[in-house]
Amino acid sequence: MPVSSLSTHSLNQPYCSAQPYYFINFTMVKGVPFEPAKDIPSLAGKVILITGGSLGLGKQTALDLAKHNPSELWITSRSAGTGKAAVKEIEKASVGVSVHFIRLDLSSFESVKETAKTFRSSVFRLDIFYMNAGIMGGPHDITKDGYERQFGINHMGHALLFKLLQPLMLKTALIPGADVRVVSLSSVGHRFWRKDLLFDSMKKSAKDLSPTDKYCHSKLANLVYARALAKYVPEITSVSVHPGVIRTGLFTANGGNWFITLIRIVILPLTSVSVEDGVQNQLWAGTAKDVVNGEYYEPVGIAGKGSSQAYNDELAKKLWDWTAKELEGHVI
Repeated sequence: MPVSSLSTHSLNQPYCSAQPYYFINFTMVKGVPFEPAKDIPSLAGKVILITGGSLGLGKQTALDLAKHNPSELWITSRSAGTGKAAVKEIEKASVGVSVHFIRLDLSSFESVKETAKTFRSSVFRLDIFYMNAGIMGGPHDITKDGYERQFGINHMGHALLFKLLQPLMLKTALIPGADVRVVSLSSVGHRFWRKDLLFDSMKKSAKDLSPTDKYCHSKLANLVYARALAKYVPEITSVSVHPGVIRTGLFTANGGNWFITLIRIVILPLTSVSVEDGVQNQLWAGTAKDVVNGEYYEPVGIAGKGSSQAYNDELAKKLWDWTAKELEGHVI
């Protein structure tokens, strides 16, 4: 099992509305040597769930993991068409692996509950859960349950899904030799939010914040929640990762935000990496032996790069308690 301890780190980082000279933070930094084809161990007997598994990093995660013989591999997507197409692609690349699709809309608690209900009735264990899906930018809006759109999808939807799948994961952790993990996709962008988490602002569209600010805020929440999960549910190894700046569709749906447009047009061609390279950090986090419970990793396997808020125990407890209260009564 991975080591379950954390050291404390402190970094002073700029506010999320970053100036261009902060772009150096987006560059890909090489860490521990890791080649998925040879370094991912056998996944025989394991069941894996990946949200957002039909496109980009999620699909590539599924493609790479499927080559190591998991018992079952499940992906989610908002679109049944892209989800089913991804299943066929994964099956073709990894003959013999049982691959399944579930429709999931993280902006709707009802959809999350239906997904959890279907999944729990279909499997007897869950070994690796990738909280991979997410959005960046877009219009000022709220989810179906009234949360700021990016926070609601990137954090709240995943938090509810974890809550509903937690009993299954804890049951799996009791199996001899089990190594149950949750990998949350955060971002280096979390460093650009140097304020506390704005809990009151997350139950409205938060039009006073820019789309970029709200993205960075949600990515800090992803990181802090992963750290809290490691503390309050220690039977499950929980980590968060930054994949690097990847050439995916994430930067296209920005709602006209100038900062994200600038990243897409100017910065991405200079600093971005392919999906095949960018997926390595989350593959490492989900399968490597020396992963530290509660840590945040930049590519590949580099710890200690989180902001001061990332290692704030009081903030982690506050987010954990606030989220639990918000999710009260949501059961299946």
